[in-house]
Amino acid sequence: MDWIQADIYTTTAGIEPVCGRLLNIGITGFIIKDAKDFEDFLADKTGNWDYIDDDLMDLKNCETTVTCYLTNDRHGLEQLRRIRAEMEDLAALDDDLQYGRLYTQLANVREEDWANNWKQYFKPFPVGNRLEVKPSWEEYQNPEDRIILEIDPESSFGTGQHNTTKLCLEMLEYNVKEGDRVLDLGCGSGILSIAAVLLGAKDAYAVDIDPNSVRIAVQNAEKNHIPAEKYTAEAGNIIEDSALRDRIGTGYQVVTANIVADVIIAMSPYFSGFMAEDGVIIISGIILERCDEVMDAMKKAGLTRIAMRTSDGWAAAAFKR
Repeated sequence: MDWIQADIYTTTAGIEPVCGRLLNIGITGFIIKDAKDFEDFLADKTGNWDYIDDDLMDLKNCETTVTCYLTNDRHGLEQLRRIRAEMEDLAALDDDLQYGRLYTQLANVREEDWANNWKQYFKPFPVGNRLEVKPSWEEYQNPEDRIILEIDPESSFGTGQHNTTKLCLEMLEYNVKEGDRVLDLGCGSGILSIAAVLLGAKDAYAVDIDPNSVRIAVQNAEKNHIPAEKYTAEAGNIIEDSALRDRIGTGYQVVTANIVADVIIAMSPYFSGFMAEDGVIIISGIILERCDEVMDAMKKAGLTRIAMRTSDGWAAAAFKR
């Protein structure tokens, strides 16, 4: 199998939060290069050494880097998008600029080549009993008369290929009813809120901390022929911005949050305020190792679990008030 090297540039202070974000999305192996290791080595007066090897000398003036390796396939590109979304989120929280530039770069392949080659992996595929997800460049005859959801790979996370997104789409199919109002927190490409409208929702409100994701979500809604009055998208952080929470309002029959464990936990106190009395919230993006922790947070927030699904190490769950 071919592997793609992804280097994340940060600082000594940023190593722990960056690695934590990688663990949250299921990446458990990484290599860390940090100039402080060289300084610590020189400061160690107990060591007996006659020379310093080249690998250690390379640390002397290096920019702190966390490196991971991604498979050269559609799963790898999904992981790259998710890594970049996590780094953008972390940068937005870094008010004191402690964590460096948090930039992710591919080291052993041209990014445009990888992205273009990846098109061969993205074909129409069914989700649940009613949806068919397809990119714009692929023809699909639709023999089963499915609802077509058209999403192209972009820099925002969410093409439907990842287990977390599939789990959410399957749960949306079961929970969305004609005329529902839907709120999509951490919308990424907008795939979940767009699917909800296509499944019969009256309208959708999509929110993401990344303005680029909001732009792409609006484009994808237009691509799926959703009128502007039925689809609202806004960039912002609901945890820190009370005015945004006020604009979002309440009374949503379905809320989705396909993010990562730490963000879901931080958001959990606000979920019920958005929900209608009979509303449902669907959460995903949770690795199984963090599942109990997230479930506890949802319970503390006064939410009762009514369904849970897992797939390949990931979990999604639905809750009511």
